[in-house]
Amino acid sequence: MKEFKRTLVTAALPYANGGVHIGHLAGVYVPADIYARYLRLKNRPVLFVCGSDEHGVPITIRARKEGITPQQVVDRYHNIIKDSFRDFGISFDIYSRTSSATHRETASQFFKTLYDKGAFVEQESEQLYDEEAKTFLADRYITGECPHCHNERAYGDQCEKCGRDLSPTELINPKSAISGSTPVMKKTKHWYLPLNEHQEWLKKWILEDHKEWRANVYGQCKSWLDMDLKPRAVTRDLDWGIPVPVEGAEGKVLYVWFDAPIGYISNTRELLPETWETWWKSEDTRLIHFIGKDNIVFHCIVFPAMLKAEGSFILPDNVPSNEFLNLEDDKISTSRNWAVWLDEYLTDFPGKQDVLRYVLTANAPETKDNNFTWRDFQARNNNELVAVYGNFVNRALVLTKKYFDGKVPACGELTEADRAVIDEFKGVKDEVERLLEAFRFRDAQKEAMNLARIGNKYLADSEPWKVFKTDAERVKTILNIALQLVANLSIAFEPFLPFSSAKLRTMLGMNSVEWNRLGALDLLEAGHELGEAALLFEKIEDAVVEAQVQKLLDTKAANEAANYKADPVKPEVTFEDFEKLDIRTGMVLSCEKVKKADKLLCFSIDDGSGTPRTIVSGIAQYYQPEELVGKTVCFIANFPPRKLRGIDSQGMILSAVNADGSLCVITPQREVKPGSKVS
Repeated sequence: MKEFKRTLVTAALPYANGGVHIGHLAGVYVPADIYARYLRLKNRPVLFVCGSDEHGVPITIRARKEGITPQQVVDRYHNIIKDSFRDFGISFDIYSRTSSATHRETASQFFKTLYDKGAFVEQESEQLYDEEAKTFLADRYITGECPHCHNERAYGDQCEKCGRDLSPTELINPKSAISGSTPVMKKTKHWYLPLNEHQEWLKKWILEDHKEWRANVYGQCKSWLDMDLKPRAVTRDLDWGIPVPVEGAEGKVLYVWFDAPIGYISNTRELLPETWETWWKSEDTRLIHFIGKDNIVFHCIVFPAMLKAEGSFILPDNVPSNEFLNLEDDKISTSRNWAVWLDEYLTDFPGKQDVLRYVLTANAPETKDNNFTWRDFQARNNNELVAVYGNFVNRALVLTKKYFDGKVPACGELTEADRAVIDEFKGVKDEVERLLEAFRFRDAQKEAMNLARIGNKYLADSEPWKVFKTDAERVKTILNIALQLVANLSIAFEPFLPFSSAKLRTMLGMNSVEWNRLGALDLLEAGHELGEAALLFEKIEDAVVEAQVQKLLDTKAANEAANYKADPVKPEVTFEDFEKLDIRTGMVLSCEKVKKADKLLCFSIDDGSGTPRTIVSGIAQYYQPEELVGKTVCFIANFPPRKLRGIDSQGMILSAVNADGSLCVITPQREVKPGSKVS
């Protein structure tokens, strides 16, 4: 394997059109931060670069809706995103933005260099044009009816209801999102990056030279390269972005996909104006891109083609992309607000950054889509961080305070049990390193937690609180070993849980962290005075989690209500057909659940005939039986009897279907006698 002098770590630029949610964290920023922190602990030269992606159509759409400028939009979200990352401990060396003067200059020069080298092709094409607003329309500026699910608010690039990718010409009755008018086709000129001319070297570089890349990355690249790559536009007609720096390009800006990855370069240049080229143009620099799977093609095919065309830049050595994280078994969606936003989490769970970091890493979607649930969040906190890691640390420190006045006791003669624990601990450094170097962060964190399990079990088996009564010298050895293990945990967890690791080092009275000391059992000298013990993690109660689940359910209900559209009216029927139904009212005399049938309730109804009528109805999910007793309901009286779960049901109770699919029994607004006809 090639030796590198330094490592440049980039994290995908978050789009400054909203905050950061847990899907972003799990997919990109937590693994990138773990890796950067690990390299720093190893004393390896590393630069961790990111910034806000601030151009493109969605930002202009939001600005128009809010009646403000695009710059005001990105200023707001850039600060929200930057503050959230800082508060969460994402340790960027620089977090800048693509609306900066440095980026504008860098991106313009990059385009001009490729333009002067003849790396682009010029093409004319027809695009939709708003004659009232006198502007070409980006796909997101066109709305209409989805041809697949008939959502009337689909965009020109995607229907957010059914998830299908679309082109503007597929929409039924397309309209301009700017003026509401019907757009027309009009010719326009743009510059394109001819990816087809890069196909052969890309095939060798990826498919032959980088077989070590993750299967999802390699597979998606192979899928694209097995097809013929096509030229891709690098400019577009828009008034927000970096102007195309050539004559005859008035009213055109750099396409955001071309502009954004150059942000990695411009942000490095902003941080290190004199030496940035060492990090981007030296062959002994290793470039690692951390991204989500929706960015694989851009970072593995398109951006490398741009860099290769320019001629002086290095190419990425690895692109450890994650899959997607779902939320409570549903796809995270910013438009539906189906997300756990980082700024809200930090408000609701102050001081618990590491809990979320731990859970997101434990559930990291490294090889396939994974799922975040609040119940799992609670369970991992209570059963792992509190009951294993925190419990071990607390026991070791509290017992040392109790028996030895908070000073590390000297280690005496070792028993077989002591040696067994030490042997288990010996390979920790090599194994965690191996996993981190392979970008297997989930397994690396699991290995670190296994160390806590070893220590917790050692204390439980050794029972120093009992042994002290008869053999205080033996307890010195037990607690010395336990404290050495605790000190090791403060190092092993440093890349994963930086806040709790710093807190633990304060409790231990440790001043520094040295990765090369991980696995050593002399980290704390005999007689070393420990700091004050405190709980490393706190139990999360059911009520706290239930409140978060309810917040999501409220969001889902609000979305369903906002997007509710009544089902199409059924084919016409005659009045004579309607008259055949005998719909009546009846009072519920009794109601009970049907045994072994979760959805069924059995009603006894006074229908005015003098003999109670039995009706079985599938509404048990929406009502408790006692809620319905005494109510007047509407039912169809002349359906033939039907046996359900061995009960003869003599009719059907009428219900309305809500937007969320729940059922609501139909009742008269005024008092009516049982048996009254509905007409």
